[in-house]
Amino acid sequence: MNAADRAPRVVATARAFCASDGPHQAIIRDAGMELVLAARAAPLTAAELASLAVDADALLLGLDACDATVFAAAPRLRVVSRFGSGVDTVDLEAAARHGVTVTNTPGANTTAVAELTLGLLLAIARDLPTAVATARSGGWARKSGWELEGKTLGLVGLGRIGRAVAARAAAFGMRVIAHDPVAADVPGVARVALDDLWGEADVVSLHLGLEAGTRHIVDAAVLARLKPGAVLINASRGGLVDEAALADALRSGRLAGAAADAFEREPPVGSPLLDLPNFVPTPHLGAATREAARRMGEAAARNVVAILTGVGDADVVAGPTPGRTA
Repeated sequence: MNAADRAPRVVATARAFCASDGPHQAIIRDAGMELVLAARAAPLTAAELASLAVDADALLLGLDACDATVFAAAPRLRVVSRFGSGVDTVDLEAAARHGVTVTNTPGANTTAVAELTLGLLLAIARDLPTAVATARSGGWARKSGWELEGKTLGLVGLGRIGRAVAARAAAFGMRVIAHDPVAADVPGVARVALDDLWGEADVVSLHLGLEAGTRHIVDAAVLARLKPGAVLINASRGGLVDEAALADALRSGRLAGAAADAFEREPPVGSPLLDLPNFVPTPHLGAATREAARRMGEAAARNVVAILTGVGDADVVAGPTPGRTA
């Protein structure tokens, strides 16, 4: 078989996609495509990904770095399918220059991330990490926490996940306010200017993509404007928060607590946040549920098949191929 006649080659690196066989992998194989699973269970550097992408028609990626060097190394590449919703690890301009369509899986991890957001908030409100450590060590000291009911939650971003968090927070009796210049109104959620949200919310929760205009949207100046004793939750993207400034605000006691599921560098080895008792870190597990992995895997695989065969819709973020706009 000539190279031009061979089956399309799909290289998958997303850890949850590669971890086990199932319907998500079958979607690609049943379409007559070759599926190549990456051996390394960690996000790849651009150089590592480029070496795998040389003969690929499609890449199905986790949080791997996909920059111009990857596209230059992969002349057959037609689609980059993200296993997840964020595309900040993919150079969209380089993809466009090389005629590569970029897709994602919007909505597949909404429930998982929304539930983790509330879990992180509860962990701070009742200081669950300390309570668990105390009980495990044989202690029985009890520290008074605070209740969510009656507190004001400020959502920065009111997309799918922000709306899901709003619904869950309302069930706890929280008042919900939000800032999002483009999202539709949500019943029971008061829309406010961002400047007002910083000073009004007892809890600020970030639900934004990472781009030039949102990098370090929470910096030292914003942290100084939050209510004394406020809480910050970031289950979105690490680059949204100036981590050094956040550490200072927590260390000084101005903020009662903070939690993050994403960091600018992962893992965040050496981060001053990790030494603070009022900071709750989790290892970017927002989408790490069995249900979300299944939805993301099947959606990412369907996106690949739709782009390579021209049959069916794909969740297109950018590129020459039309589809559902994510």
